[in-house]
Amino acid sequence: MGDHFFSAEPQSADVRRTVEATIWGRPYVFTTATGVFSRDRLDIGTSVFLRTVQPPQGSGTFLDLGCGYGPIACALAVESDATVWAVDVNNRALVLTRENAKAAGVADRVRVALPDDVPDDVVFDEIWSNPAIHIGKEELHKMLLRWLARLAPGGVAWFVVGKNLGGDSLQRWLTEQGYPCERVGSAKGFRVLRARS
Repeated sequence: MGDHFFSAEPQSADVRRTVEATIWGRPYVFTTATGVFSRDRLDIGTSVFLRTVQPPQGSGTFLDLGCGYGPIACALAVESDATVWAVDVNNRALVLTRENAKAAGVADRVRVALPDDVPDDVVFDEIWSNPAIHIGKEELHKMLLRWLARLAPGGVAWFVVGKNLGGDSLQRWLTEQGYPCERVGSAKGFRVLRARS
C-alpha cells in the first residue's frame, strides 16, 4: 500500500524539492518532500483559502491543524505576532515545517507538534485548517471536535473544504455541534468556512 499524506511515518524515500508561493503578497520558498500533502505546489484549496481570508493581525495563539509542510503556519506567523501551533500526524511534514519556519524567520513562534504533544492547557484564538477529509467523516468529526473544544471564548475557526468532498454538509454539521458556521467564500470547487465558539 502506498503512502498517504496522513501516514505517521511515510515509507517512501525522502526526496526533497522546493515550491514557490506568494501568500498575502509575500514570496515564499518552501521545502517539500515525497510522502507529504501537495509536495509539488501550494494546493488549490489552500490557495483559495489564503486569497479569501485576510491575514490575522496582532498577537494570540493560533492552530494550523493538519499543517503539512507548513505554508499556512509560516504565513500566519509572518503576518502576526501570534504563537502558531503547527500540528500534523505526519512526522516528515513536521520536520519540513520546522525547516520552513526557520527559513521564514519565524521558528521562534511556530510550535511544531504531533497532536498528542500539544499541552492540554493550550487554547486557541484562531484555528486554520485545510482538513484531511480523506480520513473519513467519522474520524474527521472526531478530530474537529477535539480541537474546536480548545477554541477560546469568542474564537474563530477557518476551514477550506472541497464542495464535492462535503463542504456544505460540514458547514451544517459544525453549526449543529454548537459552532455557528457560515460560508465566507467559494472558488474553484472549494468552500471557505468560518465557525465561531
